[in-house]
Amino acid sequence: MTDTSSAENPSTEQPIELEFDENSPTPAIEMKGVSHRFKDFNALDGVTFNVPQGALHGFVGPNGAGKTTSLKLICTLLKPQTGMVRVMGKNVLTHVKDVRQIIGFMPDHFSSYRQMTVFEYLDFFGAAYGLAMRRRNEVIDDVLELTDMAGRKQSLIGGLSRGMQQRVSLARVLINDPQLLLLDEPASGLDPRARIELMEILQALQELGKTIFISSHILKELEELCDSVTIIDRGRIKYSGTIEALRHHGHENIAYRIQILNGQSDPIETLLGIHGVVSADKVGNSRAIRITLDDSLLSSNQLLSQLIERNVTITSFEREQRQLNQAFMDLTEQGVR
Repeated sequence: MTDTSSAENPSTEQPIELEFDENSPTPAIEMKGVSHRFKDFNALDGVTFNVPQGALHGFVGPNGAGKTTSLKLICTLLKPQTGMVRVMGKNVLTHVKDVRQIIGFMPDHFSSYRQMTVFEYLDFFGAAYGLAMRRRNEVIDDVLELTDMAGRKQSLIGGLSRGMQQRVSLARVLINDPQLLLLDEPASGLDPRARIELMEILQALQELGKTIFISSHILKELEELCDSVTIIDRGRIKYSGTIEALRHHGHENIAYRIQILNGQSDPIETLLGIHGVVSADKVGNSRAIRITLDDSLLSSNQLLSQLIERNVTITSFEREQRQLNQAFMDLTEQGVR
């Protein structure tokens, strides 16, 4: 199906084209040139990115950026109007049943099953997946153990806390032993303890070989959890890659922080006289100095050598980690102006 209205309003900004080695393992998720419109609203505009198998991957963007639309396309609840979506190598248009058998989708809200017990809820979905009664009982025990909810098997869902309901929802996602988990804002509304416990469960699932794809509008909560991330804004991909590379994305100069020995004269002038040092500024009233380098002209080792030659005694030297929030704002600032 082709949306002709999309062609009438071509994007002036070219989508990011990510390189994909055809000799590498089949991606868990592959989206290429995907566009999708709702009447006059362009939800996705040439979206292209890949998620490798076994990754714990964050999908981040402001509210309304296109995250939920992308999730619905991946899990076959929507059909792509243009472009291609594949899950574990299977096209979501031509292999709908196959895709649904290998994914587990957890929406951002708990469905209306509040009068069921935890067991009844999971048993219902186990039956929907075609599991025989004996097998269902075994699987339910396994997923409750994995999500640390075994002691709540006969509890009413409506009486559980938000955090426990999220665990039950995750247990339901695991009933069919999916290869790919799609989680839409899984930590939304959770208190800090419940959030940490949920993240620990997700890390354990990754260790079991699951690919986990988490949609969120909060980059900070995914910083220590995910090994890679894709950022979307206004329906366009702004970045897709590792968390570490994101810290330095679009940031030409590398920053370091040094601490000099007490009693030494101010070395700012000395630093600015070294070719390749872009800036040197004191950090508050301390003896620390923040330095930015043009690494095409000067390496950190060369800087240290030149400081030693100039009799500047350094007590600490470390690379400054760029805040992910700042990288996120830089990438999405056009969308919030």
